[in-house]
Formats: sequence, structure tokens, C-alpha cells
Amino acid sequence: MIKVPTENGEITISDAVFTTITGAAATNCFGVKGMAQRSMTDGLVHLLRPESMSKGVKVTYNDDGTVSIELHIVVENGVNIATVCRSIMGEVKYVVNLNTGVTVKAVNVCVDSVTV
Repeated sequence: MIKVPTENGEITISDAVFTTITGAAATNCFGVKGMAQRSMTDGLVHLLRPESMSKGVKVTYNDDGTVSIELHIVVENGVNIATVCRSIMGEVKYVVNLNTGVTVKAVNVCVDSVTV
């Protein structure tokens, strides 16, 4: 959880809010098939359903009041991966800041798989 001080008090934002906003912003970008999660049992990458896409997001709260975000995604075959990742980084920073008012320090995108 992160606490945002205001003139009238303090706002507490839960992990679920950050992961939901981040997952939605990332999957709305062109070329992204969905969020990914690596299975602990067989080591394979699984495409997550829209209702559980927050499992592909890791949010780290920094001491200076900012957040760092790590995303695990599956991209579509034939897209420029570097361009898709840059698009995701910009979109996630913008959407998280717009919706929560919290500054995003870093967005790290891990492409776990390419699918048709």
C-alpha cells in the first residue's frame, strides 16, 4: 500500500488498485496479447485471463513515495518488440499517474512469450 498525503488528510491506495490499473493499461497497447505468469510447477509461461491479469504485475514502493512496476507480458507474433515495450512504458506511467497521482519511477517490461 502507498499513502498519499493531501491537505485534508491521507489517501491509502492498495496493491490491487495499482495492479489492476497497470494491467489494463498494458493490455490496451497494440501488440500485447495479454499478461503472463510463469508456472512454478512446470516452468512454462501461461497467458492470464483478463480477470487475473494482475498476477503478471509486480509493484514496488520506493522510499521517496514513487513506485516501480514490473510487467510480464505475451506479445503477438510479427510486432516490433522494442516499440511495443516503449509504448507500454509510456502508457503505464501516464495512466498510473493520471489515476492515482503517484509518480512512477520505472516500468520494466519482461516479454515472456510470443504468440500467434
